[in-house]
Amino acid sequence: MTIDTHSRVGWLLALLLTWHCALSQINTSQVLNIGRNALYFEDYVLSIQYFNQVIKAKPFLAEPYFYRAVAKINLEDYQGAQADASLAIERNPFIVDAYQVRGIARQNLRDFKGAVADYKEGLRLMPEDKTFLMNSAVCYSELRDFDAAQQAYDRLLTVDPKNDRAQLGLAHLNLLRKDTVAALSHINQSLELSKNNASAYVMRAEIETRSQNDFAAALADMDEAIKLEPHYAGYFINRAFMKYNLDDYFGAMADYDYAVGLDPASIEAHFNRGLLLAEVGENNKAISDFDFVLKSDPGNFMALYNRAMLYFRTGQYRQSVADYDVILEKYPTFEAGFMARGEAKRRMGNTRGGNADYERALSIFKSKKTHVSTFNPAEIEATAAIRKREQQALTGQSEPESADEIVNRFNTLLTVSPENPIKPEYANKQRGRIQNANVEIEPEPMFTLTYYLRDNKLNGATYFMREITEVNDSRMLPATLALVSGDQRLDENEINRHFASIEYYNGLLSTAQPRSVDYFARGVDYLLVKNPAAALADADRAIAVSPKFALAYFLRACAHYMSYQMSQTDARDESVTTDAQARAMLRQREDVEALNLVIADLDSMISLSPKSVYAIFNKGNACMLQGDYTAAISCYNKVIELKPDLGEAYYNRGLMYLRLGNKERGVADLSKAGEMGILPSYNVLKRMQ
Repeated sequence: MTIDTHSRVGWLLALLLTWHCALSQINTSQVLNIGRNALYFEDYVLSIQYFNQVIKAKPFLAEPYFYRAVAKINLEDYQGAQADASLAIERNPFIVDAYQVRGIARQNLRDFKGAVADYKEGLRLMPEDKTFLMNSAVCYSELRDFDAAQQAYDRLLTVDPKNDRAQLGLAHLNLLRKDTVAALSHINQSLELSKNNASAYVMRAEIETRSQNDFAAALADMDEAIKLEPHYAGYFINRAFMKYNLDDYFGAMADYDYAVGLDPASIEAHFNRGLLLAEVGENNKAISDFDFVLKSDPGNFMALYNRAMLYFRTGQYRQSVADYDVILEKYPTFEAGFMARGEAKRRMGNTRGGNADYERALSIFKSKKTHVSTFNPAEIEATAAIRKREQQALTGQSEPESADEIVNRFNTLLTVSPENPIKPEYANKQRGRIQNANVEIEPEPMFTLTYYLRDNKLNGATYFMREITEVNDSRMLPATLALVSGDQRLDENEINRHFASIEYYNGLLSTAQPRSVDYFARGVDYLLVKNPAAALADADRAIAVSPKFALAYFLRACAHYMSYQMSQTDARDESVTTDAQARAMLRQREDVEALNLVIADLDSMISLSPKSVYAIFNKGNACMLQGDYTAAISCYNKVIELKPDLGEAYYNRGLMYLRLGNKERGVADLSKAGEMGILPSYNVLKRMQ
């Protein structure tokens, strides 16, 4: 059973408007109230920005940290919520709800001992609080302290005898104690108190399936659960299994299809559907499902093993051999695997390779003194998975992820959509639980020069560069120059304005004494109309006239980067040829050289202006594109040292840490970036958890 701890803070939102803080300054009080209002209406990201303002003005107050923790809980930023709740408690240890929020955050981070400590403190202040009692009982169960869990549930039922969730918790506790009869009794009591708890039906269906083999009764219970929660893909996967065991293959397939529709990224739905498709002879469709599983989880041995056999069955021998290569590397005594790979090689015309595999299989048979294959790696993998699950059930703890596992899971975020791609007609991407939004996992882009400031930032941040202010103060440019993150699309009137400006500078530079600022201004025009070659030429001319014109190096770096971006588009449009590998190697070398030009210009600017934050940030992005993640992190470290409130640097550094397998630092940086208004942070946090 899974206790949905998110709902524990739902009641907190109803109380938020009743808090009244005796603040000395009316402005701070107003901002705090606006933030609470935004929180009440589920504008979590917006509310965080208001609480940030209060914290910046009065960091000694406890309330804004507490409210920000509540917002982060709802965005599933549990590490950030824990930190904020701790800061609130440090400032005021009598905010009871702060212990609850921190306990929930710790519970979701699987720090059950820490959560219990918070719930104990909450119960010391409010001895009969039902939420503290319920959550502490769940944590004791996870810690396998069954006596303490029983006492907590008993105490809860003394306070609230008709608490159906307590009965469900006791059912879960008895399942952990291997007492199925008692568990069923508590589930039935829970359903007598409330027939609207889907988890009760799911738990009973699991008992009916595993302990009683009563698939018909289990199916009836899953039907009830689906009526109550029709949008949860896992219920349809479970029901499909029950239908399969009742020989309803058509019904099982329909449920798997529906589960995939609800959650296109579900590995379980694709894997199980692949098995069923293979069983009914839909081999190519089954291969597609296993392809998806392996794209999402490259280490999924069972999917690889099934796909290897399906490739052989459908005559795709080259692909079958490739899969068997991986299988046999892991299990070099799998005689049947060598026989299968050998046969695939022979059917491809590789008689020599096929015979070698056949001889290898005979050698293994001879060493085992048998003529029948008794080795099945699928059984080994399945047994290992079951033992791992049982061990986790016994200890209540999962094994920490390795760096390779973190990198692998992060990489899958770049290829798999997390949610249903069909969007509703109205979707405000800055409201509510934005962690569920379907976003591309991409770093925050480089900063570039523009004349257009468009209000597209949640926190209203502006980017200051001393050199830009100086050139604007000189009044030598046609408009006010600014810095923006990422590329901008200009409308037709804006584009025509820049072509007219280019014509003006053409005439000016042909008749007057050339000035570096005039070349620079025309170069910016060329950059904005997407002519990087001309922008480069003008930047060269500006630098030749004034070698210490720092902003000209920044312009040239932007132009080099635009050329690099355009070359990437050209590369994607190239047709596949027989020398594709050589072409790819050449393209990679050209990319490195192009990015080296970007870095060289940024280094020139940094040498002239060592505290140029945005040049250092752009250099970090260029290093990232070259695959030098350590150098990129070093750049972002310097940026954060110079400008601690630049959320883009935290976000990109967090992504780099995840690429290197450092989950702790990556999650901390993403939490900080989300707090600063970088919205995709919460989606990455959710999917990495």
